[in-house]
Amino acid sequence: MRVLVVEDEPRLALQIERVLEGRGYVVEVAYDGEEGAFLGETEAYDAVVLDLGLPRMDGLSVLRAWRRDGRNMPVLLLTARSTWQEKVAGLRAGADDYLAKPFELEEMVARIEALIRRGAGHADPVLVHGAIALDTVSGRVTRAGAPVDLTALEFRALSYLMHHPEKVVSKTELSDHIYGRDFDRDSNVIEVLVNRLRKKVGAEAIRTMRGQGYQLVSLHDRAP
Repeated sequence: MRVLVVEDEPRLALQIERVLEGRGYVVEVAYDGEEGAFLGETEAYDAVVLDLGLPRMDGLSVLRAWRRDGRNMPVLLLTARSTWQEKVAGLRAGADDYLAKPFELEEMVARIEALIRRGAGHADPVLVHGAIALDTVSGRVTRAGAPVDLTALEFRALSYLMHHPEKVVSKTELSDHIYGRDFDRDSNVIEVLVNRLRKKVGAEAIRTMRGQGYQLVSLHDRAP
């Protein structure tokens, strides 16, 4: 899963980046509104952390531009001022949630997790599809009750598929949401990754839709 952080305070941006990366997210950081607006318009993100007080282009203008262009990724606003007027303005501009500075990083992570889940239509932090269960908080994955040991990349790929069960996900879409901008998105790399994942969660759990992509399907097996 991929998160954009638009924050002009380098120290805070680094703290947010590190804590989110520690939770398995791919994180990209922009330090001004213009760069953030461009990335949000041209790249695929599962969520955005957006500061309101940005240089070159303020956060509300960035958010309004995204929504005008049909960019509907969940957005968590950060504000140094906690007036209700500013909160209302942010929500009416299309924000999904907000945090007033200073805040606890753990609360920010919990809000991001909830926004991503709700954006994909899930309320429970534990995603269950057939025999596979993925805890979005702890990062624990099980199959038919038995723990599954995944690499960080395998976890991101499974997490994206679990957030979008039964949807046919193209190789491009999957790579867009599990790799950073600088990754050479060769489709063969995705094939190798999916094959590795199949060996761990069940060969039939991830169906190849020829010419379209991959689909997570329900398996109700009794044992791994």
